[in-house]
Amino acid sequence: MKEHRLVALHVACGDIVNVAIENDKFIIKTEDGMLTNLLKEGKREIERALSWQGLDLKVEIEILQKEKTKAEEDIENIKSKINDIIIIKGE
Repeated sequence: MKEHRLVALHVACGDIVNVAIENDKFIIKTEDGMLTNLLKEGKREIERALSWQGLDLKVEIEILQKEKTKAEEDIENIKSKINDIIIIKGE
């Protein structure tokens, strides 16, 4: 991909850590919105790169739901209890 001036896609592919191969599909699982967009836009190029390696796989992007941390859950809980009393700016 670097050779074909697809540097952003090449870098994005370096951030992929969760993949699976099932039923002739190369499934990329990710939470990151920006990474997801780059991968979706470069799907054909990834399939070509896989093909060049001798793999005839269709690329599928699976968006995972980000799990909330305990702190995020606590903040949401507090907001739900005080939302009618206090206005929280920046939301």
